[in-house]
Amino acid sequence: MKHIRLIVLALAFLGAMPSIAGAQGAGIEWDILNQEVVELYQAGKYDRAVVVARKALEVAEQTVGPNHPNVAASLNTLALLYDTQGDYAKAEPLYKRSLAIVEKALGPDHPDVATSLNNLASLYRTMGDYAKAEPLYKRSLAISEKALGPDHPNVAASLNNLAELYRTMGDYAKAEPLYKRSRAIVEKALGPDHPNVAASLNNLALLYDTQGDYAKAEPLYKRSLAISEKALGPDHPDVATSLNNLASLYRTMGDYAKAEPLYKRSLAISEKALGPDHPNVAASLNNLAELYRTMGDYAKAEPLYKRSRAIVEKALGPDHPEVATSLENLAALYRRTKRAKEAEPLEQRAAKIRAIKRLGTTCQVH
Repeated sequence: MKHIRLIVLALAFLGAMPSIAGAQGAGIEWDILNQEVVELYQAGKYDRAVVVARKALEVAEQTVGPNHPNVAASLNTLALLYDTQGDYAKAEPLYKRSLAIVEKALGPDHPDVATSLNNLASLYRTMGDYAKAEPLYKRSLAISEKALGPDHPNVAASLNNLAELYRTMGDYAKAEPLYKRSRAIVEKALGPDHPNVAASLNNLALLYDTQGDYAKAEPLYKRSLAISEKALGPDHPDVATSLNNLASLYRTMGDYAKAEPLYKRSLAISEKALGPDHPNVAASLNNLAELYRTMGDYAKAEPLYKRSRAIVEKALGPDHPEVATSLENLAALYRRTKRAKEAEPLEQRAAKIRAIKRLGTTCQVH
């Protein structure tokens, strides 16, 4: 069964490219719509966010024309929303158009081009197309280093994201020095107690965790948690992420007594901070269910899996890969409890979702 691990520090900025101030910009209405999109995104209300983001794109195109950087920013934002929902076929052409506009308007070496390259690369990484992702991440990093200097926080984010690609590919030897350089830059630029340092520590810990080096991972997860709690307060969503990741480590190590209270606190924070229907709440429910399933407490696991699945379907749509994961996890529980007839339709639906995503990836025009 699949475990959903919440990971911090990505460079897929929502509406990342700034508007050009004054009369040249897309106007106050565009700014207001963008702020509404950000709030809806943070609340996990992606369907409504898409509607508002489309309106923002329409306003930008009507106000400043189709080739303005504000239009690129709106395209990037809408693409990110589709990306989050798992609709990669819709996200890819929007990211590409955003990149083309920014390159033409601002030049090939502008920091906003680096952001666009990063976001397209992140899409390809999510899709498993690592051969396309790697050169885009590398070009994004090169532009950031040239434009901003080697010690800028954006360079740290680019290093982190390239490291994430290598970790996903299983190339841990390439990933580790990039994570470490990213962490060093962030600590130097922002100070040792900044939330971005917590994110860097978390991601390096995740690398060691993935490699089974739990002795190296645990103190990094703990320091990441301590920084997040101090900098952001005990009820911040990033604290929930840190608690989840430390709990996941303990679960992997078989220390269920340590894992359970951390998962529970992570879930409580997410529900309070983000609302009961946010995708992060679904992830927390899934992970607590996984713990109970591992412990053999199927009666506790089943309602958590079911609630997680319901949230994911509502928030991300019925054909999102996370829905397939939720279906597979619940089906596996049914099989474990000798309920094969209940498991089969869930497995069939999950397989159909996976097939749709594979077909969508294959049939896209690049």
